[in-house]
Amino acid sequence: MNASLKPQPGTPSMAKRSPRNGRKLFDALLNLPGTLVTCTLVLFALGLVLFLSLRVNDGQVLGSAFTLSNLSDALLDPLTRLVLLRSLVLAGLVTLATVLLAYPVAYYLAFYAGRHRNLLLFLVSLPFWTSYLLRVFSWKIVLAYNGVLNSALLELGLIHEPITALLNTPSAVVITLAHAYAAFAVLPIYVSLSSVPGNLFEAAADLGARPSQRFIRVILPLSMPGVLSAALVVFVPTVGDYVTPALVGGPSSTLIGSLIQSQFGKADDWPAGSAMAVVSMLAIGLVILVVRLLNKRWGSRT
Repeated sequence: MNASLKPQPGTPSMAKRSPRNGRKLFDALLNLPGTLVTCTLVLFALGLVLFLSLRVNDGQVLGSAFTLSNLSDALLDPLTRLVLLRSLVLAGLVTLATVLLAYPVAYYLAFYAGRHRNLLLFLVSLPFWTSYLLRVFSWKIVLAYNGVLNSALLELGLIHEPITALLNTPSAVVITLAHAYAAFAVLPIYVSLSSVPGNLFEAAADLGARPSQRFIRVILPLSMPGVLSAALVVFVPTVGDYVTPALVGGPSSTLIGSLIQSQFGKADDWPAGSAMAVVSMLAIGLVILVVRLLNKRWGSRT
């Protein structure tokens, strides 16, 4: 009778089973808020955009019939393709400039900051405390016709009249966005550089590698996952940015985000704007796929 009550071999007892079930329940409850937010705010929004891109613009909010004309117009329209290509190129320039500026800062933080590292990390993250619009307006003041930069150059005697090519140009958009997203690029590169083992430097020096060789053949390959992550973090929001081109850029700086915003705003053509958003998301998805392939390649080497 007593033997039948004993747990059989290979069968987990209640003492071992209940903590495991409790841990699973705790993990499920812990992930529940994030799952709800993702499903309601992200997946629902993406699904609604995709749904609207397939609807007819007949004056109703959700349309009355399905059509593929919106997507075909967004893919075949020369203006949309031109603006999308300009957005990708401009976002690529912003990403390149941001990574080139962020890498030296992250390198110094990882290897030379010492006891001042926490203070410097705090200063790097300080722009997050200010409004994005304030940073854009500050660059508008700096690059204006009678702004800070032109006034300084006039005082130094380097120019005889203010430069008009500073504001309302694609270069102004690149400068402003590179500054706005610099902190987003510094942190992932810093994390990647901080994970490089120090004994690799000693081994490379023992093998006779010069400092430049150690950087090119040891540090740079090991930090490429962080570089690619930083590039992705900067590239994706830059493609759809429409505030910065509107404030510091001119007509030649119009990005796909501005075109989408005009369709949802002045044109009141939500299906066309949704179709443009879907096409831009597909283009960004292709870029993300390339970055993931590069990340796997560099990851396999490291």
